[in-house]
Amino acid sequence: MSSYHTPVMLHECIEALNIRPDGTYVDVTFGGGGHSREIMKHLGENGRLLAFDQDADAQQNAIADDRFALVDQNFRFLKNFCRLHGAMPVDGILADLGVSSYQFDQAERGFSIRFDAELDMRMNQASALSAKEVVNTYAEADLHRIFGIYGEIQNAKSLAKTIVTARLNTPLNTVADLKNAIVGLIPRGKENKYLAQVFQALRIEVNKELEALKDFLMQSAEVLAPGGRLVVMSYHSLEDRLVKNFIAKGKFSGEVEKDLYGNDQKPFDAVSRGAITASEEEIKNNNRARSAKLRIAVKK
Repeated sequence: MSSYHTPVMLHECIEALNIRPDGTYVDVTFGGGGHSREIMKHLGENGRLLAFDQDADAQQNAIADDRFALVDQNFRFLKNFCRLHGAMPVDGILADLGVSSYQFDQAERGFSIRFDAELDMRMNQASALSAKEVVNTYAEADLHRIFGIYGEIQNAKSLAKTIVTARLNTPLNTVADLKNAIVGLIPRGKENKYLAQVFQALRIEVNKELEALKDFLMQSAEVLAPGGRLVVMSYHSLEDRLVKNFIAKGKFSGEVEKDLYGNDQKPFDAVSRGAITASEEEIKNNNRARSAKLRIAVKK
């Protein structure tokens, strides 16, 4: 587990779950198991924890405890597997979104701009779609959309055109191939930020991350018991906006719907006003905490 990241805002996450010793909880982003192990410490003999992780590498961190079960699936299948494990309804759900430090540090996974490797970026290694496929087969218009929306890249249109032109000569199969093809578009002095945005956009597309997050949030409302807690930590504005809107409105865009009597039709109430962020001290010790935003909601 040592190569997985130190859990961000661990104390705040555990406190937010408001754990009952005999309750049933779900950690939908197991990874190195840091949050799960802390949850287990607060459970009594009748408590249960169900964890999800689609990355096969996470299986090596499974907790040997009868009260624990690890599901090797994407959290977008939350409801199906909670039902399958007889774990409905649940008392709390924790999601720590994004990529783990472990995944970034595995050069061959192609998540990081630091290493040269094949363009992969699949969180689920059994999945068919890789970053290499996106870069080499997607239409220019689709690449423009992905870089503009998921990467929030200013020159997304030029970037898409440059990639499509470059791949006519030779496929862009590796991190170095892609970097070399787009080097002329990268703003001087902002190389790392720009490449990080490009990689973020590809990763979100490869793993269908925003679609999965929407599916998960919708299902969390069905899986949680009244009074149960939803605790979500995100690391970029696209995810945080979806979480914020869903907690506030019960939907991802538009206004909150009302019933015949004018009451808000939404499944959650926010526990905290706005997002909780990490302390200066934690950010100093754990750089990953810098962009983290924690939102907590209670099921009505």
